Amino acid sequence: MITEEKKGLKRTDVGLIPEDWEVKSMGDLLVRSELGGNYSNSEELTENPLIKMGNLDRGSINLSKVEYVKNDNKVSEKHLLKKGDLLFNTRNTPQLVGKIAVWRNELKKAYYNSNLLKLEFDESYISSNFFMNYLLNTEYFIEKLSSIATGTTSVAAIYTRDLYKLDVPVPPTEEQQAIASTLSDVDELIRSLDGLIQKKQAIKKGTMQQLLTGKKRLPGFDGEWEVKALGECFDFLKTGTQSRSALNSYGDIGYIHYGDIHSKWDLFLDCDNQKIPKIDSDKVKSLPQLQEGDLIIADASEDYEGVGKSIEIKNISGKKIVAGLHTMLMRAKNELLADGYKAYITSIESVKKKLAQIATGTTVYGLSKTKLKEVEIYLPKSIEEQKAIAQILSDMDRELQTLRQMREKYVQIKQGMMQQLLTGRIRIHGMEG
Repeated sequence: MITEEKKGLKRTDVGLIPEDWEVKSMGDLLVRSELGGNYSNSEELTENPLIKMGNLDRGSINLSKVEYVKNDNKVSEKHLLKKGDLLFNTRNTPQLVGKIAVWRNELKKAYYNSNLLKLEFDESYISSNFFMNYLLNTEYFIEKLSSIATGTTSVAAIYTRDLYKLDVPVPPTEEQQAIASTLSDVDELIRSLDGLIQKKQAIKKGTMQQLLTGKKRLPGFDGEWEVKALGECFDFLKTGTQSRSALNSYGDIGYIHYGDIHSKWDLFLDCDNQKIPKIDSDKVKSLPQLQEGDLIIADASEDYEGVGKSIEIKNISGKKIVAGLHTMLMRAKNELLADGYKAYITSIESVKKKLAQIATGTTVYGLSKTKLKEVEIYLPKSIEEQKAIAQILSDMDRELQTLRQMREKYVQIKQGMMQQLLTGRIRIHGMEG
């Protein structure tokens, strides 16, 4: 534990900080805070992209979905984003209000809307908006911002009068720039990995659509393919009905809940390396236990993208596991399908489209066993060709997993660096007071 007597530190309202750092309120630091425009927006492409609260992640801008200012709206240049602008989300759900992100010119031109506040600081105190972006996205300030939010259980707001009272540690301006530069270098590594992961994912997707439809054949294989309904390929076995509340960490049997298929596992469930929720055996004693190569499909989803998401069981090695709520347990018949190949079946574009067509519901989309059995797949008669295709795709999956693990390592390194640098526990060489 760091004590007050530690050399070079002083105790303040924001904790222990270096003696040459100051504590200032946001009101002292800010020279201007400008709300965005109250623009009408739509998904229809126009020349003016609009950054909304949904585009703010913690510290960065998310452009996975972009809306646009309608053409009949006149935009104001004061809402035009410039590199380094710091945006603050004033109104959102209680969990998300207070998100802060810096604009890095992700688009050539963009405006920001009325739930976002652009923060402008006195340059004599704050020389880097990138530094403030890192500082205000530490766990300490995320909690502080959450504590000053007011509102209901569904909508909360942070008012500027409360934001201005927030105390922050202020290093010398040169140190702010050095800290921001150091953390930005790690961010650049993470962004580079993101780009590489996206590229590899696109290559894998293209390869899958070629190999799993027979448009491209692997060397040494030229036999016929055949069309089979899923009902011809699989037996559909009984699954459980117990909800998440029935699960625990100490039960006798592993339990596959459909929510975990959507959120935790991708394509395969490696029973050696993944933590699986447990359930008491007396609650599932009538259910069949999973076997190597079983395919489990989630039969309910909140969006079309998740309809029919599936996992193939691997490395079960005698472990006691059952398929649970909102799942369909499918066991291959008569060695028609190779282990490792089954996981990719519901990723074929034609199959995904068919699953979306047969899904029913409004807010939740469900699949019926009867309809699912009728869905047709095109597959090699040769088990060896299936194994060869599965090996190619599995190698690509392993490469992607390695890249994701590397990315996670850098994210953890960055979080540790933020904790040390933004509290002054570690000083950048030459910046010691």
